[in-house]
Amino acid sequence: MKEFNVAILGATGAVGTRMIQQLEQSTIPVKSVKLLASSRSDGKVLQFRGQDITVEETTPDSFNGIDLVLSSAGGSTSKKFLPEAVKRGAVCVDNTSAFRMEKEVPLVIPEVNEKALYDHRGIIANPNCSTIQMVVCLEPIYKKYGLKQVIVSTYQAVSGAGQSALNELMEESQQVLNGEPTDPKILPTKGDKLHYQMAFNLLPQIDVFESDGYYTHEEWKMIHETKKIMLDDMDAKDIKVTATCVRVPIRIAHGESVYFEVADKTATADQIKAALDGADGVVLQDDTAHQFYPQSIEAEGKREIFVGRVRPDFENEGAFNMWVVSDNLLKGAAWNAVQIAERLVADDLVRVPENPYLGEN
Repeated sequence: MKEFNVAILGATGAVGTRMIQQLEQSTIPVKSVKLLASSRSDGKVLQFRGQDITVEETTPDSFNGIDLVLSSAGGSTSKKFLPEAVKRGAVCVDNTSAFRMEKEVPLVIPEVNEKALYDHRGIIANPNCSTIQMVVCLEPIYKKYGLKQVIVSTYQAVSGAGQSALNELMEESQQVLNGEPTDPKILPTKGDKLHYQMAFNLLPQIDVFESDGYYTHEEWKMIHETKKIMLDDMDAKDIKVTATCVRVPIRIAHGESVYFEVADKTATADQIKAALDGADGVVLQDDTAHQFYPQSIEAEGKREIFVGRVRPDFENEGAFNMWVVSDNLLKGAAWNAVQIAERLVADDLVRVPENPYLGEN
């Protein structure tokens, strides 16, 4: 059996450390692991399967001899280094937004569009965490009953904004409990002008606002990624999608209220539940008689996507609501990336084609 040399780019971050853990538990036959990060983490020691591995500062030559790269180090870092990795013969799975909307780059959720991997040109993009958990649940419904419209409102955990944002939430929470003033510096997003207290608050802004002034970039991503994954066209009109994305003061695991309209008006809530119950990667938790439904604290640390509160819209025939919860750092990031790598290995796709995608260069 062929073994693979794997590099993890951004190995010391919240997603990177989980990539290490998920790779440890994966079916990938690993020959060696290289852990890469910025100069700040150079020399730090982490473990893989009980062995100490020293983190190295990333350079283009870090990818010499590497077969697979799992990346979650920020978009600018991905744009800088992943084309270099591809030039050196590595296939890259990227967890940032750097390449998601590039036509030449497959945007993949294995349960939904694994076949897109066969067209890869060296780089495969991991979708946005909030998109992944919604689309995995919509896909079996779409296959059986068609899909006309999706309206999603998200309740996104602070860990989605990174470890520094999570630290800020914990510090603010203690400050509020102590009756002390807060001094927010990160949320709702580091890249915007103003910052607001996250503790005991809701922030209806994730990422910066688009130039139209209406939607945030997170909302834009959910709309267009959903269409690219399900319809292979980020601007497709066959399914209407709109989103409102809200940051909530919890640590891990996004919640989503998903309203959707199917094409088959005879579909019932029980049939929708049955489609979800048999879907790959989905766990149905829907027993209102016993107050059983998905919760973020129960989803944390699990690979699966949990769905419940499936119910019809009695005002609109063929329309339904559901509540979806998933660990945004696992299925929303690290596990989906490793899962893609598993499929690449299983389908003998860990090879760079003759016409690789090298970004803008």
